[in-house]
Amino acid sequence: MTDLKELVKAGGFKGELDDSPSIIEAYSHDASLFEIKPKLVVFPKDSQDVESLVKAVAQAKKYDSSLSLTARSAGTDMAGGAINDSIIVDFRKHFTEMGLITRTTGQAQPGVLYRDFEKRTLSHGALMPTFPASRDLASIGGMVANNSGGEKSLEYGKTKDFINELKVIFSDGVERIVKPLTKDELDKVMAKDDFEGELYRKIFKLCEDNYDAIKAARPIVSKNSMGYTLWEVWDRETGVFDLTRLIVGSEGTLGFVTDITFRLVPSRPYSGLLVLFLRDIEKLGELIPAVLAHHPATFESFDDQTLWLSIRFMPSFLKLLGTKRFIKLLFSLIPDGAQLLRGVPKLILMVEFNGQTEAEVRAKIKALHSDLKGFKARYEINGFEEDATEGKSEKFWVMRRQSFNLLRSKVKDKHTAPFIDDLVVNPEYLVEFLPRLRKIINKYKLFATIAGHMGDGNFHIIPLMRLEDKKERDTLLPAMKEVNELVLKYRGSLSGEHNDGLVRGPWLEMQFGKNIVDLFREVKQIFDPEEIFNPHKKATADWDYSYSHIRQHF
Repeated sequence: MTDLKELVKAGGFKGELDDSPSIIEAYSHDASLFEIKPKLVVFPKDSQDVESLVKAVAQAKKYDSSLSLTARSAGTDMAGGAINDSIIVDFRKHFTEMGLITRTTGQAQPGVLYRDFEKRTLSHGALMPTFPASRDLASIGGMVANNSGGEKSLEYGKTKDFINELKVIFSDGVERIVKPLTKDELDKVMAKDDFEGELYRKIFKLCEDNYDAIKAARPIVSKNSMGYTLWEVWDRETGVFDLTRLIVGSEGTLGFVTDITFRLVPSRPYSGLLVLFLRDIEKLGELIPAVLAHHPATFESFDDQTLWLSIRFMPSFLKLLGTKRFIKLLFSLIPDGAQLLRGVPKLILMVEFNGQTEAEVRAKIKALHSDLKGFKARYEINGFEEDATEGKSEKFWVMRRQSFNLLRSKVKDKHTAPFIDDLVVNPEYLVEFLPRLRKIINKYKLFATIAGHMGDGNFHIIPLMRLEDKKERDTLLPAMKEVNELVLKYRGSLSGEHNDGLVRGPWLEMQFGKNIVDLFREVKQIFDPEEIFNPHKKATADWDYSYSHIRQHF
């Protein structure tokens, strides 16, 4: 058996190494339903440490094929992408430096928490807008690994759309800059007689030889985190070759990102929220396009289960918000308590507009409010606060953003099981899709909250289950198959934001077909021929392996 500590130290590694029982336990799970115990957790101090680590493992793979490396920062991944049974590489401890930040760009290392990065960018009047709902917990490295989106993706897109440049350590253990290239620049890189030149030559050939099939494989939805986004790498019309589009969303399976330069957008200090309470969803097919025609910044939703959960565990918000903000939240809920006496809404929809002035935002909300008079729903205008965490609208954002944390921490005998948690279908299908989805959930007797990005058709379904009970564990596969089949019937994607990991990787062929998944496997082989990086994810995922690592102890 390989002595991992000696292996790592032999390469000149300067950071810390830890295989204590408490650390192994802490790093054996993320926010997913899986558990895999690593053998060692390492904390690299700089890029040189990561380079030496990759080279040492690559050399040792010749006599110990079980060795591998998985990157981890904040550990908030819901698909099992940040766990493995060999070496975990923690970027959260030392890779926390922020570099130059301006009104248009921001540079930082992957261990930086998004909330800290946002404070710096906002001080320059700028924003990196693709933050996830776990914005207070997530790292920017995880956002890149998962190609994160969130409540602002309706307007801005996803993380891949905001990458100017990455520093990446490939499987040869060398850190290189990766950025969009013109064809002339690409030709110069491909002419190199080294690992980088070979990698670019092979990926370009793969994209060019399979150009039409790759372009046709792109899911026809607003966002997708399934597979490798080959369809965005090479574009004949623009002549741009952008390898960052493969790295972003690859879950650390192709190399380790050590530095990120984002494109930023101007922050808009004023926001206003229009809230709609829907007692049924029959008019949803008409309502959604009516809202989208006004180009809101955000169009979110949560269901009645989320609402009741928030009310049931209201005291938990005291710790979350602090006394002053909790009291404001409590009093702001009183009018809605009266509203509940008139009937519980099936869906609460939140439409947010941003602007440079209060008058601009008010005008946008009033225009939408006027256009929606034909729909039987209650409207509530909130907001117009410079700080989006304050004001009347906070109660709705707290319910929307904190529902998963409430589920995870407050239900005694059941536990969160995010296995159908990130599906996407185009909004025009939702009036048919959502009742059919709820029917499947009821069939398997799952208590589940449904919240998501209504404007994108991207929903997060978080069932509560007793996974230590084999009977409940055995419902995962049939329930997942039925939901997946329903999503694909409506030409959707099985993941819009949370990525494949252990939970969705096994269904890539169901999503894309064998020919495209074979190309994904070829991509993995080109980047990582020794299979150093994050095994059992993406194109190498296998359901039997994933199922065997579902948590049974909480």
